[in-house]
Amino acid sequence: MNEWISPDADLMKRAAQIRLLILDVDGVLTDGRLFFDDDGRESKAFHVRDGYGIKLVQERGIEIAVITARYSPAVAHRAHDLSIKRIFQGCSDKNLAYTELKIALGLDDAVVAYMGDDLIDLPILTRVGLATAPADAHPEVGCRVHWQSAQQGGRGAVRELCELILRAQGHWPAIIARSAGALP
Repeated sequence: MNEWISPDADLMKRAAQIRLLILDVDGVLTDGRLFFDDDGRESKAFHVRDGYGIKLVQERGIEIAVITARYSPAVAHRAHDLSIKRIFQGCSDKNLAYTELKIALGLDDAVVAYMGDDLIDLPILTRVGLATAPADAHPEVGCRVHWQSAQQGGRGAVRELCELILRAQGHWPAIIARSAGALP
């Protein structure tokens, strides 16, 4: 049985403050590969466990947003499936989208977590209270974040981050109890 090892106190303190979780798409919610059919339509694969992690944090009042440099109808569909209302696609300047989002929600950097995997994500990662990356992020990203998942992008990294936040905020025992049937 896997045992969860508690990260250091600073990381848990940062995670305990999170009210907004922002995610990149390619390389974070997906494994970064792009698939095109014969007509040029793009498709992406998303992991259901990442989606469930997103739902769990949403149930506890944490806002989810997506900021991505590319535009894809698949992203809009997945965001709709997960009730993610704040979606910024086709952002060549992710930092600008981040600033607009933060102002719209009236939040400080300290209560924002971001997961990114590549150099384009660095401007946001250097600002947020909890900067995170999947295991297979670019090395220049991995060495600059507060926490790096043991899981790869599109393969559970987002879920692991969601669980970290939920544990830090004290929600995890109730989630397990409910899942095991002990609570309604």
